[in-house]
Amino acid sequence: MVVRRKKKSRSLRGWRTHGWGRVGQHRKSGGRGGRGHAGYHKHMWTWVIKYAPDWYGKHGFTQPPAIRPQIKAINLKELDSMIDKLAEKGLVEVKEDKYYIDLGKLGYNKLLGGGKISKPVVISVKMASEKAIEKVKAAGGEVITVS
Repeated sequence: MVVRRKKKSRSLRGWRTHGWGRVGQHRKSGGRGGRGHAGYHKHMWTWVIKYAPDWYGKHGFTQPPAIRPQIKAINLKELDSMIDKLAEKGLVEVKEDKYYIDLGKLGYNKLLGGGKISKPVVISVKMASEKAIEKVKAAGGEVITVS
């Protein structure tokens, strides 16, 4: 076996200070270059470059809420329960036993397929899920996507 003469246990010899002097050498966090992340922009910069190159700087971007598209969706179940009230108010046209609904006028821009629809409806909307389109067609209606 090789004798390691530079081991810490070899250097920590002596009666009280183990060879490090009288006032606080090797005592506090100065011996390791500071506490925590101290010195990452100064004396530990080579460590950052080697082991954490993406530590500093901005990554990606955050889209401002003003230009983020706001989706206001409605499920078929909710629409089905509202149709009669909307027809009374004149917000839905009824022609040849079909209800013509413009969801854009009602403040919605997406139709989702949750629940069932019992009446034949022709819905014009900006976006619609595939499930919603299938369910409306099965009930004898149609979905018109408007851009």
